[in-house]
Amino acid sequence: MPQGDEIVTLENVWLQFDGVPVLEDINLIIYQHDFLGIIGPNGGGKTTLLKVILGLLEPTWGTILVFGLPPARGRRYVGYVPQFSLFDREFPITVWEVVLMGRVGHMKRFTRYSDKDARLASDALETVEMLEFRDTQIGRLSGGQQQRVFIARALVTEPKLLLLDEPMASVDAPMQTELYELFERLRERMAIVMVSHDISAVSIYVDKMACLNRKLFYHGTKELVPEELEATYQCPINLIAHGVPHRVLREHD
Repeated sequence: MPQGDEIVTLENVWLQFDGVPVLEDINLIIYQHDFLGIIGPNGGGKTTLLKVILGLLEPTWGTILVFGLPPARGRRYVGYVPQFSLFDREFPITVWEVVLMGRVGHMKRFTRYSDKDARLASDALETVEMLEFRDTQIGRLSGGQQQRVFIARALVTEPKLLLLDEPMASVDAPMQTELYELFERLRERMAIVMVSHDISAVSIYVDKMACLNRKLFYHGTKELVPEELEATYQCPINLIAHGVPHRVLREHD
């Protein structure tokens, strides 16, 4: 573990695909128990940044440490919930089986799930309030219920950092509120980084916010600066966010 409570550090990180910059000079520190929201336009590099932290993409330049280790080694302490995607709702797999899949990377080859795996799966489903659905086929659940199951699958890895990529996709408004409340409880045990397009909702629940469009605008607080939002989205932004403080940014043309 790094000194202090820093768990992830990125210094002067660049990533290029075929010579085209996708991430430019990213500097970021994530601390224990942070709840960081990352907003920005489509194609701005948000998912790419998560994959760089996970060690799934190698930066072109720069330094990354995840729990004091290179990302490919440090990711064993990281849970990841990818962006919601369509799948065959008739595929015959239960909630219990989906969650247990999160333990595969922690198992030895050619072994069965252990008692510990089963205990962690049960605890994770209880945490997301889905234990009663353990024998239900995953395709029979609502979008919000499925997202809870996918979060449980990430939790069975016993993460110290949880990365969430657009976790509110295909989730209705009441379930979104419940998920945000779940994240607030989870941050007592881990840090959370959440990518989202929902600027106003994110600004209420997170305690820190960053704007990303190849370049990262981040000051370690949740305050949204109009000039940085406009630099991120390349246009004026109209935003009303209720909470403390109440923010109104100027009209979009």
